[in-house]
Amino acid sequence: MSIAYDYGRESIPAVASGKPRLLLIDGRHVPSASGRTFKTLNPANEQVIATVAEGNEADVDRAVAAARRAFEGPWRSMRASERGQILLRLAELMKQHADEIAALESLDAGKPIAGVLRQDLPAAIDTLTYYAGWADKISGEVVSTREDALTYTMREPVGVVAAIVPWNFPLMIGMWKLAPALACGCTIVMKPAELTSLSALRIGELALEAGLPPGVLNIVTGPGRVVGDALVNHPDVDKVTFTGSPGVGRGILRGAAGNFKRVSLELGGKSANVIFDDADIETASMAAASGIFFNAGQVCSAGSRVLAHEKVYDEVVERLTQRARAIRIGDPADRATAMGPVISEKQMKSILDYVDIGRNEGARLTTGGERVGDRGYFISPAVFADVEHQMRISQEEIFGPVVSVIKFKDEAEALRIANGTAYSLAAGVWSRDIGRVQRFAKQAKAGTVWINTYGYTDVRLPWGGVRDSGFGREHGTAALENFTEPKAVWMNLNV
Repeated sequence: MSIAYDYGRESIPAVASGKPRLLLIDGRHVPSASGRTFKTLNPANEQVIATVAEGNEADVDRAVAAARRAFEGPWRSMRASERGQILLRLAELMKQHADEIAALESLDAGKPIAGVLRQDLPAAIDTLTYYAGWADKISGEVVSTREDALTYTMREPVGVVAAIVPWNFPLMIGMWKLAPALACGCTIVMKPAELTSLSALRIGELALEAGLPPGVLNIVTGPGRVVGDALVNHPDVDKVTFTGSPGVGRGILRGAAGNFKRVSLELGGKSANVIFDDADIETASMAAASGIFFNAGQVCSAGSRVLAHEKVYDEVVERLTQRARAIRIGDPADRATAMGPVISEKQMKSILDYVDIGRNEGARLTTGGERVGDRGYFISPAVFADVEHQMRISQEEIFGPVVSVIKFKDEAEALRIANGTAYSLAAGVWSRDIGRVQRFAKQAKAGTVWINTYGYTDVRLPWGGVRDSGFGREHGTAALENFTEPKAVWMNLNV
């Protein structure tokens, strides 16, 4: 397959001018303490987009110190309503620069521009607007205890937050962390993924333009094993919020134990999308294809296991196969492109290795699972049939456009298979039987259950899981609890 590349249709800042993209510390753009930089590549054509400052422990120290000064100074003393107004101004600036931000996200992460404009950018702005509205509404309550006392609670910002952001949705998930933390009065040191730092740095620039005081938002780019570890182990960081792999999440827990800092983790998934024989098979299959192939399968809640009732199993396999073959793969800047590349050569090789594992385990590959072209990290969407529940492709997170279709005979078996992994982030169920879908929703080990739909999220609803999917919740009022601490006040009235 030949793929043409044309980003000229979008307004992109001059990131490839040769001038390194710098760290943001204490309101200033500064080089790393070491002077080192790294290159960020366009995953669609493997060309260098920009050089980025490579932070280290010294840079983390500077950023955390700046965040601490801002927390103890102007940000904490600012009226909550003023904080909310700054967030609203940032949201407005993001709208004004929408084409630029979307194009930058598409270029850096290989995401189809149409998907960024349809989902990533609007969701980021919605998140910012939602929490801007919460800034002056975070309060405690009066609790009746004794007649001679006034007793009440208040919620205070937790302090300096380390926000470690993944590469699959750098803009959107970054805002999931920034917006509630800032609304609560915290200050932040953000570490974007090394592969996708550019949109975060641009948002940092816009945040200063919106009036965010110096030091409230600091951005330190660089490798996780250096910058991320330094943040997690830093004694003056009060909270770590992380989205990424279970392996890294476990390491964060160990590091955070040093000063008992608070941690919230949103980790992996191996979500089941269950289709019963009384479902609308066409609609369910269409949603199942979208649920796994969107963003080239690089979604923590991707419906990577499609469980189909034995009566409709062959039909589901056939429909998924047809839809996979029809997906338009190509230039992310083309608004007609449905699937872009995966993020890196390393990720591409890992996914292709899993395709080989599936074949060797005895699963039947009905389509896809091959590299597309010889430039860029494109993979054709793969459908595996005849998958057994205990196969590795059914149990392990592949994080790519690979779906395993598993047969089941009744409701009990469907639930057993759906719950039969180490993950618990999300699940879907398709049936016209109201009692059945309600039973499934109640018994599924998942933080989110979709009924006769799949994949929707909203900042007003909590998001997260347990077990290898992490703990804590993002979104909604749950996120406010992530970034605040309750305080009880007892006032003696007999004085």
